[in-house]
Amino acid sequence: MVALFTGYHLSLKFAKDEGIGEREAENTITLGVIFAIIFARLFYVIEHYGHEIKNFFDAIALWRGGVDWFGAFTGGVLGVALGIYLYKLPLWSVADVGGLVLPLAHAIGRLGCTSVGCCYGKRVYGVKDLSVGIHPMDKFPYFYVVYPEGSIAPPGVPLYPTQILEFFGNLLIFLVLLLLYKRFRPFKGFIFSSYLMLYGLERFLLEFLRGVTPANFFGLTWNQIFSLGLILTSIMLTLSLYAGSGKGLFRK
Repeated sequence: MVALFTGYHLSLKFAKDEGIGEREAENTITLGVIFAIIFARLFYVIEHYGHEIKNFFDAIALWRGGVDWFGAFTGGVLGVALGIYLYKLPLWSVADVGGLVLPLAHAIGRLGCTSVGCCYGKRVYGVKDLSVGIHPMDKFPYFYVVYPEGSIAPPGVPLYPTQILEFFGNLLIFLVLLLLYKRFRPFKGFIFSSYLMLYGLERFLLEFLRGVTPANFFGLTWNQIFSLGLILTSIMLTLSLYAGSGKGLFRK
């Protein structure tokens, strides 16, 4: 909720800077959130079908938890695209606002993941302190975490702190994109494209340490495949917008 509240108000601020009306921005954000929730659950069900999701009741039991970030991202993009169409908003201005705000909201959300224990990392071997808390170690990322009974993560097991790593990674992405937005934005859509590249790289590498996503595609997880898609999309989008070849396809 803190992430949603922060993202909502920052989006309104940057939308105003882009000359987008407050009412149009509010309605577009709302559409994005609604679609994000629906697709976040849908992607989770697809990703975990046969493991955690075994029947129709499991699939609709959203109250038990279980959402997927890439699903939320896909749904959010579709919802915002609908708002862009309905209100005739400038596509790449809206995209840049989203690309700028998303990593900060996502970082805050990962603090929630850290506190409850979801999205936990793989087991760390060769460490001795199994008391609840965060402990140092002599290899990357140089600390590990042990969760208590009652958390979603396996209790009493040393785990890679993937949630905390993603918090810092997303926070760094936000600061880099904010600097680019303020000082260097050669064309509209640049911030959004840069976000796709930076988060795609971060998440692809982080997946090697995560312990909750099954690897089903040639040793890669569903999230890594999606991350590679983000990276490829970023490259194609940047080249297209930079060269000006997308004038007939994209509305700046």
